[in-house]
Amino acid sequence: MRVLVTGADGFVGTWVVRHLQAAGHEVIAAVRPDRPLWSEGTPAPWGAGVRTVPLELLDGASVRGVVSIGVDAVVHLAAVASGGEAQRNPTVAWEINAVGTVRLAEELIQVRGSGRADPLLLLVSTAEVYGGGEQRPRREDDTPAPCSAYAASKLAAEDAALEVHRRTGLRTVVARTFPHTGKGQDDRFVIPAFSRRLLEAKREGRREIPVGNLSPIREYMHVGDVAGAYLELIRYGVPGEVYNVAGGEAVSLEDAFRKLARIVGHDAEPVPDPDLMRPADIEHLVGDASKLRELTGWEPTRTLDETLQDVVDAQAD
Repeated sequence: MRVLVTGADGFVGTWVVRHLQAAGHEVIAAVRPDRPLWSEGTPAPWGAGVRTVPLELLDGASVRGVVSIGVDAVVHLAAVASGGEAQRNPTVAWEINAVGTVRLAEELIQVRGSGRADPLLLLVSTAEVYGGGEQRPRREDDTPAPCSAYAASKLAAEDAALEVHRRTGLRTVVARTFPHTGKGQDDRFVIPAFSRRLLEAKREGRREIPVGNLSPIREYMHVGDVAGAYLELIRYGVPGEVYNVAGGEAVSLEDAFRKLARIVGHDAEPVPDPDLMRPADIEHLVGDASKLRELTGWEPTRTLDETLQDVVDAQAD
């Protein structure tokens, strides 16, 4: 297949591009225009053999130009992906995450209407759309109740893309992905942030580490497993359906912190820092991926301990 990956220069995007390459697909990597990856002579993080194009979701002409290339599938990752960033500027988050998705879907309709292709749109959403609720693995038929600007904008993107599917027949699949981490994730996110602070404290001989709320329960898949799930969904996903991408291995943030401390080899003590507290933490966010597993046979291949080790190793290097 010829596959367009939006947000290809992001943390997950680079992994998805590599997985698509390894599976023998032709990849077009769409990156932000302010990044140099697509300019001649600049090496991209995935190496040679990938066509790289600039994409600005806020610019209709830019979206139209990329989509007009013609593809069999789109993995739509481009987004404001940080909850903190979305909270600081909700308007931008809605414009990029929701309106940008509408632009992309509408342009794909035009390509489909021309008879040149029948592309599949895989919209990568977030498990945060579920919001709070019962402390059990979340299922796709749970009622969404987002409690952040980020999650609300992603749910709006889901609604928009699925409306286009119902109205026009555009083949649209939604992936609701639960927390994941790995090499390359920046420390706006909790696992690499913990790892960085622990490594710095060990070097400096400090025991006390500033932390936010450590009570929430999460799961942390390896980003490589998540990329593998997206490849399965562009092959087998049923249009109009939503699929959880989840491993189901629950851990409290406190336990994740202490696991990382053991990996780093530092006897650290977490100290609550009001500046790191989130205004609306979801207390329990673990997923049930039975629907995806039954469709494709996908299973995570890395344990939580292996995933945390990868993060520490990457930062230590």
